[in-house]
Amino acid sequence: MSKTCVVKFNVGDRPEFFKELKIRINRHFKENNISRYANANMVCKTAFMLILYFSPMVLMYTGIIKLVWVNYMLWVLMGFGMSGIGLTIMHDANHGSYSRHKIINRILGFTLNFLGAYHINWKIQHNVLHHTFTNIHDFDEDIDKGVMRFSPTQDRKGIFTYQIFYAPFFYALMTIYWLIAKDFELIFRYKKKNLLKAQGLTLGKGLVHIVFHKVWYLIMIVAIPIFTMPIAWVHVVLGFLLMHFISGFILAMVFQPAHITENTSFYKVDENSSVENNWAIHQMHTTSNYGNGSLLFSWFIGGINFQIEHHLFPNICHIHYPQISKIVKATAEEYNVPYYSHKTFLDALRSHFTVINKLGTGQYDKEMKQSTAIA
Repeated sequence: MSKTCVVKFNVGDRPEFFKELKIRINRHFKENNISRYANANMVCKTAFMLILYFSPMVLMYTGIIKLVWVNYMLWVLMGFGMSGIGLTIMHDANHGSYSRHKIINRILGFTLNFLGAYHINWKIQHNVLHHTFTNIHDFDEDIDKGVMRFSPTQDRKGIFTYQIFYAPFFYALMTIYWLIAKDFELIFRYKKKNLLKAQGLTLGKGLVHIVFHKVWYLIMIVAIPIFTMPIAWVHVVLGFLLMHFISGFILAMVFQPAHITENTSFYKVDENSSVENNWAIHQMHTTSNYGNGSLLFSWFIGGINFQIEHHLFPNICHIHYPQISKIVKATAEEYNVPYYSHKTFLDALRSHFTVINKLGTGQYDKEMKQSTAIA
């Protein structure tokens, strides 16, 4: 049996918290006659992000772009559009929360392939592993990075001492790495973990899909602009890389402060593969919100700054998170469950980089030993 199937949460740990919370959330939607799926605001946002990404591409196809600096500006816009699609469209769609209709979720979830990644791999890593086993060593692949130490349960290497300096560079490489190598690594790993079958995939079928999607993606995003734009091909390639660096950096900087901060906890299962809390309370210990007072910021990043609400209710479209967050916070306080939040995005970033610096230098481990000794 795959080890991803044996983690056991403590079902006896205050189960009434999540039971009552679900009742209150359901009541909110029913009493206000609101659908938990996308609304008109979400549809407008979807159109905006798609236009931001695809319009510059269409301009490149026309061959009217002759100035090199304009070429780079178009790629910059596509970088923001790329991150916008990832944060606000495909994320909800692949959670099944964009629409009540599966076909719409499937179509919009497929937009991830237009960004260079394979949507099935993403669903396994994000929906199955990260959302189920948040911040649990050897299970949550979001904290399992070879070049970075994101958890005190990971072995510390000497190179990690400097990770606060090289982290931004590796963050910027995130999407280009996914395009070039990560999908191939994941498909083989998920085959070993017996995670492909639930997605209706075999290893061979998955590899064919990955190669096919990456070939047409590179033709669409690189080859055609090279042939249509009256500028040197090197500027197209550099623009393409710039787009990925911008998108990767934005995505990493938005997601990382949601789980790797000074207030969130990290876990390693014991010999019985058990976790001390039930699943919902575990999410509260390992997740943090930030910048909830900025509506425009929240609008652009797809409500990722309401990460607590997203982890508890991934089947609800993020457009509703600002409203239901009040219910979640009040219920958490009532049941004495933590509700972590940083006032601003900059506060969350400061906390994130403080933690990865301490994890890299070993200071985090020393502080844990001291707090354990005092306790």
